[in-house]
Amino acid sequence: WIMFSTEIGHIITGLVKDSNGEITAYQLDNNEIIMKEEAVMLAKQGAIKGVNTEVSKLKEEFLKSIPDGNKYNNLEDLPVINEDQLS
Repeated sequence: WIMFSTEIGHIITGLVKDSNGEITAYQLDNNEIIMKEEAVMLAKQGAIKGVNTEVSKLKEEFLKSIPDGNKYNNLEDLPVINEDQLS
């Protein structure tokens, strides 16, 4: 028998930040980089695992890790890619 996983969804493996340190995009487990707005939309659809969407004081939506006791998968602890490294 071949077992297929019924879980779908990506995992965020890295953050893309601008020169001000703001997250502008996310790197997924398939190495795809998606903009923050697209990541929020996908997370709302359940296509990104381990995160919830939140709204900042500036009324901007962003992703936040779902607390699970594992500090190694918290968004703020993930590797950072600077925007200027992407060009």
